[in-house]
Amino acid sequence: MPTAEPKAPEACQDMIEVRTGVDALDRQLVALLAVRQRYMDAAARIKSDRDKVHDSARIEDVVAKVVAAAREAGLSEAIAEPVWRTLIDRSIAHELEQWDRRRARPI
Repeated sequence: MPTAEPKAPEACQDMIEVRTGVDALDRQLVALLAVRQRYMDAAARIKSDRDKVHDSARIEDVVAKVVAAAREAGLSEAIAEPVWRTLIDRSIAHELEQWDRRRARPI
């Protein structure tokens, strides 16, 4: 059964329409996050030093850019900042795992 085309939030008249829109956006967000993860895979491949995976200055730069973009887009900073800090934290953990996996030596 094909999924209904989501309506714009302002056009929603019931919770089914709201949930259809949210579910469609979630699928798009997952696809975008999968691409972001591939960039973390590339970083793990490119960085020669494991200590460079966690970069505090870069984290703050990313968060500042996200907060500015959130303001422009009308997204609450109270949503954007903690979501991105969690995303960054989990991305660093993923990158460290990938870095270690790529350099693992057979016993």
